[in-house]
Amino acid sequence: MTPAPPLPVPRVIVGISGASGVIYGIRLLETLRSLSVESHLVMSRAAELTLSRETDLKAADVRRMATVSYPVEDVGAAISSGSFLTLGMIIAPCSVRSMSEIATGITSTLLSRAADVTLKERRRLVLMVRETPLHLGHLRTLVTLAEMGAVIAPPLPAMYIRPDSVADLVDHSVGRVLDLFGLDTGMVTRWSGG
Repeated sequence: MTPAPPLPVPRVIVGISGASGVIYGIRLLETLRSLSVESHLVMSRAAELTLSRETDLKAADVRRMATVSYPVEDVGAAISSGSFLTLGMIIAPCSVRSMSEIATGITSTLLSRAADVTLKERRRLVLMVRETPLHLGHLRTLVTLAEMGAVIAPPLPAMYIRPDSVADLVDHSVGRVLDLFGLDTGMVTRWSGG
């Protein structure tokens, strides 16, 4: 097996789906930019609705945060092909609908297609799943995704960091997800033991 050629610039695909918590995707884009990592964004229609309810930002504002942004209907975009080299993809937040499409291989949008390609190319796919409580169907779907190679990383608060704000909790979750790509943000309070 020949290893993939090195990327000239680190590149990560960011998906934002319609679950609550669009701040995770926004903060991820801001952080990737600060690290000089190329970001390729795709947002679902439901994400745009959630964005309007959870922030004062417009979809165009979020798209401008990315290096490149694609319409969710553009299933022929660069990120829909395995020949487009990336470090992988993060869906932040990841809705139950998006995780279910990915688990079944149904690629009705660019978001689910890019995730499917990430898995088939054996690249890192991280899903910041935002749903609680989970029923048995959700849990089985998450197991299926883990068996396929996805990393399930719900944005759970780490109280040992003694957060002063919600922003501290968001930054810690985003930093931990980027750790999975070998990207140190400086935002993670590292546990040092007793």
